[in-house]
Amino acid sequence: MLYYLLTPLAAEGGIFNLFRYLTFRTGGAVMTAMIICFVIGPGIIRWLRTKQKKGQPIREDGPESHIIAKAGTPTMGGFMILLSLGVATFLWADLTNPYVWAVIAVTLSYGTIGFLDDYLKVSKVSPKGVPGKLKLVAELLVAGAVAYWMTTLNGTSIGLPLIKNGSYDLGLFYIPFVIFIIAGASNSVNLTDGLDGLAIVPVMIAAGAFGFIAYMVGNTVYSEYLGILHVSGAGELAVLAGALLGAGLGFLWFNAPPAMVFMGDTGSLALGGMIGSMAVVTKHEIVLGIIGGLFVLETVSVIVQVASFKLTGKRVFRMAPLHHHFEEKGWAESTVVIRFWIVAVILALIGLATLKLR
Repeated sequence: MLYYLLTPLAAEGGIFNLFRYLTFRTGGAVMTAMIICFVIGPGIIRWLRTKQKKGQPIREDGPESHIIAKAGTPTMGGFMILLSLGVATFLWADLTNPYVWAVIAVTLSYGTIGFLDDYLKVSKVSPKGVPGKLKLVAELLVAGAVAYWMTTLNGTSIGLPLIKNGSYDLGLFYIPFVIFIIAGASNSVNLTDGLDGLAIVPVMIAAGAFGFIAYMVGNTVYSEYLGILHVSGAGELAVLAGALLGAGLGFLWFNAPPAMVFMGDTGSLALGGMIGSMAVVTKHEIVLGIIGGLFVLETVSVIVQVASFKLTGKRVFRMAPLHHHFEEKGWAESTVVIRFWIVAVILALIGLATLKLR
């Protein structure tokens, strides 16, 4: 809104000229989202506590320490993130940009799915919420609609890392591929969200990485210099990435161990979907597998565990997802979280390196 209202005044010079710069508006989105989250956080947490009573139901087969220590902690904290992110985006982004609306559509839709799941869990005092198949169908439908929309905006090709201006046209397979990327990213973040602060920091790291990628992809000069595909208008997603980064910092204040609130599916599904859709817009879908490699590892650990148990009756890991395996090996929760953060940073740096290694 500020971009739409104040950019026309840039011709007069002065401070209004700053609103023409994507970097300034991205910084504004970071600060706005962070401040909003700081301000609304305590009130929302108090309200969630009064409404949820027993807090988020903890899985009965989870680590014993979680069942005891985390009992009573409210969930749905993702609402804080989405509200802060949404207001910051509304204020600082160019709302005429279709890519902004595509990413926001995925984020809010997945957030709604997650909210319904959290609500059923809390109201029934059970770790089981929306039936898994129904939730997956809803996610696929949303991703499918956005995938089709993307074909009308920037075609059916995907970017290929390590190859100068590398791309490959998937044709009819583009929509299924995009559905897999968005829904897969969403559920991967959801699986990672199992320890205090574990998911939100890697999400912020991925958001920062894709904000940088979006800026480069959307800039003709930089994209030509780096030999990456140029997507006109994609740079505006840097503002959304900034808003997510700021909201994430605000949420981490309350989610740091011991967590005062969990983001729940309301946050994890939404933020994963947002990262996935940003990768699709910037045509860095494959690079998402590197930058979001921590989420991939968590997901693979679950797949391997389930497959192994069904086929052989034996478990590969002491417990899945992967972070619980290390807890069962005796690592302290804070040790697991911080080491996973380090892994996320390393993978993000490797992913960003692909911009130049061509």
